[in-house]
Amino acid sequence: MYTLVVNTHFSSAHKLRGYQGECEELHGHNWKVVVRVSGETLDHLGMVLDFKVLKQKINDIVQKLDHSYLNEIPPFDAISPSSENIACYLFKELKKAINDEKISMSQVKVWESENYAAIYSE
Repeated sequence: MYTLVVNTHFSSAHKLRGYQGECEELHGHNWKVVVRVSGETLDHLGMVLDFKVLKQKINDIVQKLDHSYLNEIPPFDAISPSSENIACYLFKELKKAINDEKISMSQVKVWESENYAAIYSE
């Protein structure tokens, strides 16, 4: 099994609905995103997937969140924009974007700060 890892980031504001404490108030993060995809076979170039292609697919999704107020962007207009939900959203959106049975999503890790991260995998 081969695993590719791509790091990216975005900045956004949010507030956690129903949370009792400071995070219930509007605040922002510089989110770090770590994406892992896997494949058992390589293409004719010896790659699971070109990093350039993978990074573009990730950036197309992350760009929708960058410099935004997450609570106004679907699905976070209906669900709380927690680190866990953001990781899940990115995972599922990227899985749809890759749409290749030879490549599987391994995990998405979302860091909201230097010390706190959430991971989503299936």
